[in-house]
Amino acid sequence: IAGPALACALACLPPKTSAPLRIALLDRSLAEPNRIVGELLQPGGMNALRELGIQDCVDGIDAISTFGYAVLYKERTIHIPYPDKAEGRSFHHGRFVMSLRDKARNARGVQLIEATVSDVIEDAETGKVVGVRTTRKELDASSNSGGSATEFYADIVFMADGWSSKFRSQVLGASLRQPKLKSHFVGFVLEDVILPIPKHGTVVLIPGTGPLLLYQIGTHETRMLVDVQGGLPKDVPAYVKDNIIPFLPENLRDPILDCMAKGKPKSMPNSFLPASLQGSKSHKAGAILIGDAWNMRHPLTGGGMTVALSDVVILRRLLEPLVSEAYDALSEPGAVPPRPFADWERITPLLTDLHWERKGLASTVNILSVALYDLFGAEDENLNVLREGCIKYFERGGECIAGPVSLLSGLAPRPHLLAYHFFSVAFYSVYCLFTSPRLTAQTSEDHEGQDSSVAVSRPSMQSPSIDQYPALTLRSIAAIYTAAIVFLPLVWTEIRWW
Repeated sequence: IAGPALACALACLPPKTSAPLRIALLDRSLAEPNRIVGELLQPGGMNALRELGIQDCVDGIDAISTFGYAVLYKERTIHIPYPDKAEGRSFHHGRFVMSLRDKARNARGVQLIEATVSDVIEDAETGKVVGVRTTRKELDASSNSGGSATEFYADIVFMADGWSSKFRSQVLGASLRQPKLKSHFVGFVLEDVILPIPKHGTVVLIPGTGPLLLYQIGTHETRMLVDVQGGLPKDVPAYVKDNIIPFLPENLRDPILDCMAKGKPKSMPNSFLPASLQGSKSHKAGAILIGDAWNMRHPLTGGGMTVALSDVVILRRLLEPLVSEAYDALSEPGAVPPRPFADWERITPLLTDLHWERKGLASTVNILSVALYDLFGAEDENLNVLREGCIKYFERGGECIAGPVSLLSGLAPRPHLLAYHFFSVAFYSVYCLFTSPRLTAQTSEDHEGQDSSVAVSRPSMQSPSIDQYPALTLRSIAAIYTAAIVFLPLVWTEIRWW
């Protein structure tokens, strides 16, 4: 996603009357990819597409308009619409990628090349990255050579090779952070199903497992993502039948069984990787990581593409003055062809600017994704208190819905607003702990005759009594402490820079 979007963004920087930048967009395979994530673009991501002028990439791919979320919890359905009638898109990942590639292929100066990058080329004296070594796919389909070795040289190399990036450690050096595996998604495509609220993403909170996601990716297809904590089960269909299907609406059960009967589902890991500051002394000069190669969050909130596209918007704005200056010099007699990215010393401070300017959106989405996952996916007594309080917070409506969903959708890139709502949920959970009626067993006498009676225990809903307050106070302290140890370490991962 980030690679072709950045190619389009950079191609638009030179004046149309001047020679274009020469941009090589390398991809291991130009076939349509088949992945189970990268299918939901939040409204904030749609805004980034518009800023880049490539919003038509979601046209003609059977994309579905999305208007918010529905949360299913204990037979309750909570409607969480996007604010101000904002609109996102959901689609087949591969179709969107192909649309982005077509856009890049037609951009000025961009050459789309099918090649597998095997290594970087470094300057023998400075160690700066000056290009890449590749195995380029043979254009002649009848050839059995497996491809030809080709070297590409450039003033700057952007690497967007995804969550399993093989260049991450080489580029970041001592500042490398290892991705933390949170869970796995197992993906299914259901045919012709109706979601609880059409054109809304659906989150189902299921006891004993992580959240289940459903969203429409085509006129007749709906993606279902099953979150599996720990290792993947050996028998996925049996796991889904026993642990997932009983908690889903009736109209979804048969389509899931039909889907599982057709073949083995795809799976992928869900990892968390805070962004490292690039451009430092330990960082490899001449190379820049973007996309999931640099920064990952849990895909529960569907924010990955929104963050990546927002990064491209910021990068384009930061690099534009260098390009303008280089092309302005062309008017001078004897000027050489422009090389706006040749001086790494001028790029380095821009990477620092990128790191901190992206924090508004990136840190909000990153923290929210992991905090929500921990809240909705963990089986812990204190997290159960927070989860119940979160649902009741949403049920209040108004700002209790508009605020959180504006953060999730990428429309409110304000970490302080995230902190406000997160701890508002925590303290509201404590309030609910003391005031919400709960199911208790009440003993009463059931008279069978004149001289005899039998004690009968009947369930009833009762608010906590005063004698329960000491225990509830201790539980409240534990819940607030749990909220702090979920949220504050995530904040620390975003503000540290080394």
